[in-house]
Amino acid sequence: MTLPASSRFQFTPDLSICRVMNGLWQVSGAHGHIDPTRGISEMFTYHERGFTTWDLADHYGPAEDFIGAFRRQFAGRLGADRLNEVQAFTKWVPRPGRMTRRVVEEAINRSLSRMGVKSLDLLQFHWWDYGDAGYLDALKHLADLQQEGKILHLALTNFDTEHLRIISDQGIKIVSNQVQYSLVDRRPENNMAAFCTAHGITLLPYGVLLGGLMSEKYVARSEPRRSELSTASLQKYRNMIEAWGGWSLFQELLGAVKQIADRHRVSIANVAVRAILDRPAVAAVIVGTRLGVAEHIDDNARVFGFQLDSDDRAKLDAISAKSRDLAKLIGDCGDEYR
Repeated sequence: MTLPASSRFQFTPDLSICRVMNGLWQVSGAHGHIDPTRGISEMFTYHERGFTTWDLADHYGPAEDFIGAFRRQFAGRLGADRLNEVQAFTKWVPRPGRMTRRVVEEAINRSLSRMGVKSLDLLQFHWWDYGDAGYLDALKHLADLQQEGKILHLALTNFDTEHLRIISDQGIKIVSNQVQYSLVDRRPENNMAAFCTAHGITLLPYGVLLGGLMSEKYVARSEPRRSELSTASLQKYRNMIEAWGGWSLFQELLGAVKQIADRHRVSIANVAVRAILDRPAVAAVIVGTRLGVAEHIDDNARVFGFQLDSDDRAKLDAISAKSRDLAKLIGDCGDEYR
């Protein structure tokens, strides 16, 4: 199955990306062992099917090394002239401290070396403590490195609207912000999406499938015990469901999503992804890939074969209206990390 043209998004004038990105948090060790040989072999399968865009980070264990090895094998097998078909978006998540030019450049050089590239397609910057204004120093150094060609495009991850505005007011060009966004966590709809739309910034949502809880496996079943949640993702998003409205309301949501999925002859995951892809400012969503362990290429491809209608959206909105206000409980996008 070849993905249709609708699977692509012109992210920047020089970067076309797949609207379902392959997330590599799953190679970090928090989701079980991933065999590098099998994993990199499967990366070719994703690419050949049209899933050409990878999301990773400097702290996702060997994720950047996976990209480096994949690129070397790709060049050897298909030719270096085709490497522009691969999009790899990494992150820099520094420890708190003084952000000198040397600190910033050393971090970027490490990512360049591990990934085997001369320039990073997209560098997504995260900062733990807004009380430390060093994030502006870091971003200014990153912007300088962008001018020097080490970074093609500069982005953020888990920044709230207020600080995205501050950064934009400093004249630092940001092309995207990676945030948690799902049928359970709709906080980006409060302020973030409107700001991004107005300023030419896009969103790259993660957590859309709640670590796998948004699936047929959990329909009409009792609340799982903590010991059953075998990955960091499952544990994280189980906590989010509890804050949002609890397992009973989540079961109601799953039931509604399944009805919609059955009507369109797709999966629960397809509906959950499609619902977020259709939201304002969203360029693509990130779906985790457990390379060599679990493969969902065929299912992910079905996202591009149907559309939700107004009745579908109304059904989902009605359940969302029963939930707690996560913005009041947690704060804006990314505030759960601060």
